[in-house]
Amino acid sequence: MPTVEVTDLTDGDFLLDVREDDEWQAGHAEGALHIPISEFVARYGEFTEAAPQDGRIHVICRSGARSAQVTMYLVQQGIDAVNVDGGMQLWAAGGRAVVDDKGQPGFVL
Repeated sequence: MPTVEVTDLTDGDFLLDVREDDEWQAGHAEGALHIPISEFVARYGEFTEAAPQDGRIHVICRSGARSAQVTMYLVQQGIDAVNVDGGMQLWAAGGRAVVDDKGQPGFVL
């Protein structure tokens, strides 16, 4: 499965967060698209509208397990997608900004 490290990501990379609503509300990467894994197939059209047509999709969850499932699904659809290894836990541990649903400093649930 295609995988990248948090340290490989740049500010302009498209990030898809597949964690559940309570996790997202507690803290997420600013600018990420949020579609929970439990709703992903039903909301696939929302994803395709927001995602860059010729760019890579970086899929993230808490630790990397759920995002791996979504990454595999996207790859099967012919989309250039990669799993973010270590997820939001390593994102936060690496000192990257985490905001809550009000734009204030958040935390990884």
